[in-house]
Amino acid sequence: MSTPTPVTALARRWRLEVNMGTESTPDWQLCPAITEFQWEAPPNLEDSGTYDDDGWDGNTKTGQGWSVTATFNRKISKDSTVYHPVHEKIRATAFGWGPDSEIPIRWMDRDGLPEAYEGSALVEWAPSGGNKNDLDQVEVTFTGNGPLAQITNPLAA
Repeated sequence: MSTPTPVTALARRWRLEVNMGTESTPDWQLCPAITEFQWEAPPNLEDSGTYDDDGWDGNTKTGQGWSVTATFNRKISKDSTVYHPVHEKIRATAFGWGPDSEIPIRWMDRDGLPEAYEGSALVEWAPSGGNKNDLDQVEVTFTGNGPLAQITNPLAA
């Protein structure tokens, strides 16, 4: 029996969801129309080397942050009277203060593979603008406020 040839995963495998409910009664909904998605969780490393290390560097992880940057096409109703509710929740959060400036998000592999994450984030909202033929796009940066949890992928079989 031969080993199957592995296939390279695609960047579009990510699905971003926003909690439109509350912490006690979550209502996770898709953030639609994403055209670009990037996340990172860089550690904070501090030099912990000493004279006793014979000149070799020592490093200690002392913290970690995380962020997600997503660009999406802005969606409106067919009668052009309202924006998509998830997009509006994100936009409104970007202009909030205190607890109103954070939004719970999660993202996962849309094919059900094990990679999935959840956390609470502050929002930066940056419309792209453009010329008369461009789509209305927004770049949103979610900056983690607190831990990024590795979760069981809700789309897993």
